[in-house]
Amino acid sequence: MTTGEIRLAIDAMGGDKGASMVIPGLAVALLRCPNLVFELFGDRAALEAEVAKHPTLKDRVTIHHTDVSVPMDAKPSQALRMGRRVSSMWQALESVKSGTSAATVSAGNTGALMAMAKFCLRGMPGVDRPALAAIWPTIRGESIVLDVGASIGHDTDNLVAHALLGAAMSRAVFGIDKPKVGLLNVGEEEVKGLEEVREAGAILRAGTFPHMRYEGFVEGDDIGKGAVDVVVAEGFSGNIALKTAEGTARQLAEYLRMSIGRTLRARIGYVLAKPAFARLRDKMDPRKINGAVFLGLNGLVIKSHGGTDEYGFASAVELAHDMVRNDLQARITSDLAALTESKELANAG
Repeated sequence: MTTGEIRLAIDAMGGDKGASMVIPGLAVALLRCPNLVFELFGDRAALEAEVAKHPTLKDRVTIHHTDVSVPMDAKPSQALRMGRRVSSMWQALESVKSGTSAATVSAGNTGALMAMAKFCLRGMPGVDRPALAAIWPTIRGESIVLDVGASIGHDTDNLVAHALLGAAMSRAVFGIDKPKVGLLNVGEEEVKGLEEVREAGAILRAGTFPHMRYEGFVEGDDIGKGAVDVVVAEGFSGNIALKTAEGTARQLAEYLRMSIGRTLRARIGYVLAKPAFARLRDKMDPRKINGAVFLGLNGLVIKSHGGTDEYGFASAVELAHDMVRNDLQARITSDLAALTESKELANAG
């Protein structure tokens, strides 16, 4: 476990509101994690004005000026052309590559961040395609779901590697010694699903993985049940599952709002049940689980939702803090090396 100061690189111009959301978020995160130090990348005048509003940040930030920020609607290829080496997003990633910072946090354009991170940091040995991992609220607590959209079209080896990545993140973030891992499929039977998923399942069943326990195939409704600690999905299906869950949550909230105000009896019932509704709202608050992680790169990159507020951004910063403190990258490196060794032994045999 890493102790002492943890230095994070912050793309301070990312997100819908830029520095006016990012800087207050850092102040909130610093209250919860006092050992944080920040390297800020963005417009110096805007950053200095925001930092001045939060005295606790005065001695905890270093500002690096750049005039360029990546637009939220920029295409990845466009962002690479215009923002490579000069944008706040790229420079934050370079801070991790150089070893100055332990992780990057950005609320900027997701596609641009993925493209720049892959180009700047490169993939770890054994990882052909990095994965975007999200923390998912469940009936039993929280699970990790990956890939939720970093790339489309994973092959068998990608799915097996992502199982190890997700298990390593579960160990680092949730402290689970041997996380339960499942592959998202259209059914639990071994004969169902895409060939790549079936083949990955066979490898995970037959292999020896000391830091995870493979549970087999899981279906979409198993995610919310918390049937496993880690759900491994192909990027296309994982992204659809994530967006469907977000949309369903908003739909149910709107149904509830409409029902509460429909009759006097309903309004009275709401008053009586207000504490229960408050607990539900707290449980479903997306700001508490804000922050998805690009796994499989030679450096930690955390993507905050662009439309979040300072409390949501603070959650993404705290996630970065926890993963650095619990040596996520070292865990992943060890697990991938073991996977490579097992493949070499199998081929030699």
